[in-house]
Amino acid sequence: MKITGLGTNHASTPKMSDTTPIEHPSWLTSGDFTAADEPLGLFAAWLKDATTSEPRDPTAMTLATVDADGLPNARMVLLKGTDERGFVFYTNMDSQKGRELDAHPKAALVFHWKSLNRQVRVRGAVERVSDAEADAYFATRPKQAQIGAWASKQSAPLERRLAFEKAVARYAVKYAISEVPRPPYWSGYRIVPLRIEFWHDRPFRLHDRIEFQRESLSAPWSKTRLYP
Repeated sequence: MKITGLGTNHASTPKMSDTTPIEHPSWLTSGDFTAADEPLGLFAAWLKDATTSEPRDPTAMTLATVDADGLPNARMVLLKGTDERGFVFYTNMDSQKGRELDAHPKAALVFHWKSLNRQVRVRGAVERVSDAEADAYFATRPKQAQIGAWASKQSAPLERRLAFEKAVARYAVKYAISEVPRPPYWSGYRIVPLRIEFWHDRPFRLHDRIEFQRESLSAPWSKTRLYP
């Protein structure tokens, strides 16, 4: 599927303070992303646009989980892979988010690209990536980051930073002349999307929203246009 009209800014779009009457504006009804018939290709196109327009970290996303009491928890992580199976990020599995995902394997993601006035929301089930996938990604990380994965007891209390720096130094010596293996407690999680919503800012809060839904990974997508 070829997606057209993406990454276009409406130079003539009125500002929120503009009091000019709205008389069937073409920027509101012209062909755009809402014509897409599946979400993954559309997401790929939007991410490509963000890669050229965002000043830094276009792959940054909010990851939302819940704890044992059902209290929501959110933090920023980086998308490290996406395909027809879902959205992948990597972390210490003993971290707070890792423990929460293992106990309650459902999550939500939010991408917000201010430079494009676009947002994507993802909700779905969670699964761990294979050891082979985790090993392959870990091997691409800078050596200092690999060492940091060994040294950091992520989310555990840290009395003084000096203790962390000593752990980094200890593992740096240990792996000074050898490759750094992936820690057994470090891997990736995949959010398998069951709902994906695309939002694009429009003047006067007349935004465009479409949501794709499916019952399972093998089920077809359905699309609904939403009121802003």
